[in-house]
Amino acid sequence: MVNQQNACLTFDGACDAAIDMEGRIYQHFLQAIRLVRDEAAVAILRDAAIDRLQIKHKLEGAALKGEIDQQSVQGRVPTMELLLNCCDPSQIDAKADNRKALAFAIQLSKDALKFYRDMAEECSGAPMAELFTVLGDDQTRILQQLEYTYEEHFLPEN
Repeated sequence: MVNQQNACLTFDGACDAAIDMEGRIYQHFLQAIRLVRDEAAVAILRDAAIDRLQIKHKLEGAALKGEIDQQSVQGRVPTMELLLNCCDPSQIDAKADNRKALAFAIQLSKDALKFYRDMAEECSGAPMAELFTVLGDDQTRILQQLEYTYEEHFLPEN
């Protein structure tokens, strides 16, 4: 992984750090997709993997252009911050169902959000702090959608 200090000094370093992190998360999804047998769970994992690829593609485009597309900046949205008992990427297995797959996707999205928030804080005052803040804000949209789906299907109404 790219050193956080290097990521704070240059736009390229920031993009490299984020691209590397998104690539690792995508690989976790890919491994899970190859392992899980439940079709509904695989569909959830595929959708989440596609989201990661789209983010990575956006970052790669930004690296090529030397800037992030400001038209795509939308701001942060609230998340539920669900506390689910899942999952280290090595803990998903062939028997995972759609609930476990969704919890897995939520956990990895939370990990990405934490990475972006930590990097924004680490780079506070540096030009790259804004990039990581934007990426974190974008991540809240994905996390919000996953949490709403989880709530709709798996959380009982009071």
